[in-house]
Amino acid sequence: MFGKGKKLRKITKIDTLVGQSTELKGDVNFRGGIHVDGVIKGNVIAENDSGSSLTLSENGRIEGNVRVPNVVLNGTVIGDVHAIEGIELAANARVKGNVYYNLIEMAMGAEVNGSLVHRSEPMPVPAKQKVVEEKKVTPEQKPAQGATAAPKMGAMPGTPSVQ
Repeated sequence: MFGKGKKLRKITKIDTLVGQSTELKGDVNFRGGIHVDGVIKGNVIAENDSGSSLTLSENGRIEGNVRVPNVVLNGTVIGDVHAIEGIELAANARVKGNVYYNLIEMAMGAEVNGSLVHRSEPMPVPAKQKVVEEKKVTPEQKPAQGATAAPKMGAMPGTPSVQ
């Protein structure tokens, strides 16, 4: 009936373990399998086309966005979850954000405080944003007294600009 013939891929290989008494601050980029019993305060991102998996235990918590092909949640995520291939929400799963998925399996008791958004095609991973420096105007760059400045954005043509 629903997803007939389609099953979530069960992942058994774990390359990385975040222990219960561990708290990581910052983004985690990985390939392979990661199991989280502790806390990650940052985004969790798998490499493109890696077939990677994330397992979050009932004691685990992620405060940031998740972008992993295969996700199994039984803990708390505060942020959006992008499960490119599939996601399993176990009974203790709590998501405070949107869940973007291709295939989903949700147990009774799991909570999503956000939207469930079906995506049949993988979402592109956004490129790292470049920080744009703000230009500071030095006294030499300021227009001379009596010189007319270009109108400010939103100003009507023909009206004097206020300096």
